[in-house]
Order: sequence, then C-alpha cells, then structure tokens
Amino acid sequence: MSSDLTASNELWIDRDDIRQSKIVQRELTPLKEGEVRVAIDKFGLTSNNVSYAVTGASIGYWGYYPAEQNWVKVPVWGCADVVESNYDDVPVGERLYGFFPMASHADLLPGNIMGDQFTDTAVHRQQLPALYNQYRRTKAEPDFLTQMENERCLYFPLFITSYVISDYLIDNDFFGAEQVVIGSVSSKTGFGLAQILKQAENSSRKVIGVTSSANKDFVARLECCDQIVEYGNEQQVDASRPTAYVDMSGDLRLTQALHNHCGENLVESCIVGGTHWEEGGRPTELPGAKPRFFFAPSQIAKRDEDWGAGVVMAKAAESSAQIAKRVAAQTTIEWTRDAQSLQSLWLDILDNKVSGSRGQMVTLLSGN
Repeated sequence: MSSDLTASNELWIDRDDIRQSKIVQRELTPLKEGEVRVAIDKFGLTSNNVSYAVTGASIGYWGYYPAEQNWVKVPVWGCADVVESNYDDVPVGERLYGFFPMASHADLLPGNIMGDQFTDTAVHRQQLPALYNQYRRTKAEPDFLTQMENERCLYFPLFITSYVISDYLIDNDFFGAEQVVIGSVSSKTGFGLAQILKQAENSSRKVIGVTSSANKDFVARLECCDQIVEYGNEQQVDASRPTAYVDMSGDLRLTQALHNHCGENLVESCIVGGTHWEEGGRPTELPGAKPRFFFAPSQIAKRDEDWGAGVVMAKAAESSAQIAKRVAAQTTIEWTRDAQSLQSLWLDILDNKVSGSRGQMVTLLSGN
C-alpha cells in the first residue's frame, strides 16, 4: 500500500443533482487530540450507495463526512489501515472495516473501545444512526471474515440488510402473506433476500422476483426464486393469495401496479431501496397495506433487545458469508482505481447499467 499523507483524493456529489460530481484533492491537516487517520485502500460501490444519496437528507447519510456548500460525500463500506494515530488504543497498523467516504483518507475519533470494534464519537455524528458509527477491528475477528474483505465491502452491507428484512418478515409471521414479491430482485439486496427466504426452514412462502428482461437469466441462474416476473407483467402474480411486497427498486409505477393488481391481498408493502430512483415518488392512496419505509437499524435494535446486543449482527454476518459463497460462481469483481473512472462508474450505477452479477470495487489511494 502506498499512502500520500499530504492530501486525500475524494469524489463529492451535488446534493441537488446526484448526477453531478467533482473530484477534490483535500489537504490533510494535523490530527486533533484523540483522532486517528486511515488510508482507505478499498470500498464497494453498489445501488445501495444510490439509496444513501437519495435519502441522504431524510436519514442523515450526508452527515457522516461533511463536505462544503452544496456538496456531499456519499458514504460507502470499505477497509482501511490506520496510518496516523493520536490515540494509543488504536495504533498505526490497525485494520478497520466500516463506513467511509468515497475518498483515499478519513479521520476518525475512536471511543467506546472494545477488542473487535470502536465507535466514532465525533460531535457531528452524535445525532446520526449509531449503527454506522461502529468500526470493526478486523485483526480480532474470525478468519472467515478477514479472508472475505472484497465480499464484505460489496455484499455484506446488502446481504445483512437482506437478513434483517427476512427476520422482520419472520418476526411478523409475514403479515399473513403466502408469497413474497421482491422488486428489483437482481439487486444484491434483492437476490440476497430471495436466497434467505428460499433456504429458511421456517418459511414455505413462495418467492417471486420482479426484474428486467436483461437480468432475467442471471436471476434464473441463482435459483433463488419460485417465479420470475418481468417488469410490465405484474399481472402474472397470483392476486388471490395474500402477498407481501418488498420494494428494492423505489419504482412508483411498479408499486402502484402491484397494489392495484393485488388489492387488499397486498398485506405488507415495505420500501427498502432505490435502484430505479428516478421512477420514485411518494405513493398516494393505494389498495392494500400502506407502503412504509424499512429502516434496518430499527429491526436490529429490536433484536438487540430480544436476543442481546450484537447477536443479530453476528447471525447476519454469518448469513452474508454463506450467500456470498453461494453466488460466487455467478458474480465477478471488477476494480476502479482512479477518481475519473469512479465518476463514470457512479453514472453507470445511477443509470442501472451495472448488472447485479458485477461487483464494483474501488480504490482512490495512490499506488494501489
């Protein structure tokens, strides 16, 4: 790893038009007391990051790494090494996994130190969802995790969400549904959820995936759905059966079509992602259950109360590793190694030009 400790290479996004970005080389100033500086040598980029950008104001994703004026730093999941430290308990050489900016470097303020993790206690983060303030100290983690860094950056945040959604459905006895429809099932969170539901011992619900004609063969190869429906053919869903809809797409047209088709048999409708972010919008009066936003940290907090702190995340991590291994033969990992290429990749992901079969890893660290 080569790390220039004079500047950070970063990509900033315009909060009012997320298609607009600019490359920034930010001077690294001396660390404050208690801070550590990390060199981010890898991070994953998926449609999940588009959801972070779209909901940045409402949920707070833009607040983790403040930028300037109308620009924001969209967060990503990545791995980094501590290259400077003003905190003895987190020394130079520590390997971390967590929530970082699209950048080569970041500064953290460790607190609540444990053997395998710490919390960034920076003042500007105190009112933000706490889950994203936690950083894993990977040297203290099981070997199966340290050996899956790329998969962890790319898939685990999504497959963990898949696990938590499945747990939410199971926890609520699927709201009485006999089948689960997954919008944008070719997305990683989508096919992760489908895989979990297909494998679940306590679920016999039919799994229906909605996807484009271009991604239909990929989804079929994953063998995670009982039925695959192409966009525009929502009438193929059996409307006579109680149905739960999990919306990974944020496509208002699809939501309206399924609600109108299934009527009062649409017993649960949760909005998770925004792969079709430009087709989004706020649903008006629709038959069936009222669409509501699914916020994974809320279900995690519930399970922390039910099962004990950290148990649900450990289960989710193990599940994520199993899914990553299961789909490995159907997915490939590609690398982007400079900010200009990252700008192009960001637009491709916004435009849904990156298939779920392609995992996009990025480094902005010079020399990598």
